[in-house]
Amino acid sequence: MDRILIRGGVPLSGTITIGGAKNAALPLMAASLLSGEPLTLRNLPDLADVRTMAQLLMQHGVAIEAAGGQGALALSARRIASTTAPYDLVRKMRASVLVLGPLIARCGRARVSLPGGCAIGTRPVDLHIAGLQRLGATVELNGGYIEAHARNGLKGAEIVFPSVSVGATENLLMAATLAAGETRLINAAREPEITDLAHCLNAMGAEISGIGSDRLTIRGVAALHGASHSVIPDRIETGTYMMAAAATGGELRLHGGRLDHVDAVRRALDAAGVCVSEAADGITVSRRNGRLAGIDLMTEPYPGFPTDLQAQVMALMTVAEGASMITETIFENRFMHVPELARMGANITVHGASALVRGVPRLMGAPVMATDLRASVSLVLAGLVAVGETVVNRVYHLDRGYERIEAKLSACGARIERLRD
Repeated sequence: MDRILIRGGVPLSGTITIGGAKNAALPLMAASLLSGEPLTLRNLPDLADVRTMAQLLMQHGVAIEAAGGQGALALSARRIASTTAPYDLVRKMRASVLVLGPLIARCGRARVSLPGGCAIGTRPVDLHIAGLQRLGATVELNGGYIEAHARNGLKGAEIVFPSVSVGATENLLMAATLAAGETRLINAAREPEITDLAHCLNAMGAEISGIGSDRLTIRGVAALHGASHSVIPDRIETGTYMMAAAATGGELRLHGGRLDHVDAVRRALDAAGVCVSEAADGITVSRRNGRLAGIDLMTEPYPGFPTDLQAQVMALMTVAEGASMITETIFENRFMHVPELARMGANITVHGASALVRGVPRLMGAPVMATDLRASVSLVLAGLVAVGETVVNRVYHLDRGYERIEAKLSACGARIERLRD
């Protein structure tokens, strides 16, 4: 099993190109099931999760081929060969449940394995199911599978989400494009990835309004056609490298990064003593002077501070001056990186959903274990500033969401390498 070795203490300097957003790419790929014509997606990241989604779609009958240029694929679902998403594939990635809405909208039926729990919490699919029932589907749970039928097609309805859910918003948005009549999604998630999905669906012939707001209106159409769409840059990768620049006291230019997608991160880093500015081709990040200052923050649905950057900002605050309070409101069990950071000398005390981080002068390199995707990259950030050697184990988590991370960091001066067993 691969490991990553980091010899810390080098300020990063240079340019990092931000790849396509994983969390946008996965629902966009699932949207190919809605049309019998090809959907061409550009700027797809080369990640394990993207490859897993491709495997799932191919077993549904989607033909996938390179479309010229790196990161471009043409997905053609001319004929749906199977409406079952099997456990063996769904268990690898929770986003696999996003085939549920497109399959029942296009075929009138779907059988999708329950994704189950994961390291950072259960993340149930009850809002997906309740929304499909509002659209007229009959849904049963049987043998670990969601079995949904809409023999007479889906019908538009008003769906009020009791809490903000990105996945449920995406699934129901896709399903509603082929539902008869008008669907209104109230208290919908507003993440840029949902906006990207909505724009792609409209390019395919959908009629969606209210894009970017928490009230989406979808007027169902008889069929969608093919389209070509470019995936937005990854705001979580952008935020991660923003923190890498701040942690090491270096300066990075993040080519392709969009400042409007990470404004909450910019505000937090500004309070910590980091200069973030917009450049013609992206974002520049550097520490103002001296040590970082501790800050308090809370994760929230977009446009608040993203839960997917909570572990990274915690790693940053371990070497800030003073104390920081970080509160996680989105997922339970998302502080599993704390014991690993403590192995490196971090001073962190967890109180329920909050973690009190008291900054220390320096971290010390140590062998650590990644528990999930974002926790794994927080350990990489800690290793970049630690004295001595850090070895991050179980980096397959990292490969799910960060494309060529060792190459990108080493090109900016980091002493980092992958150890293959």
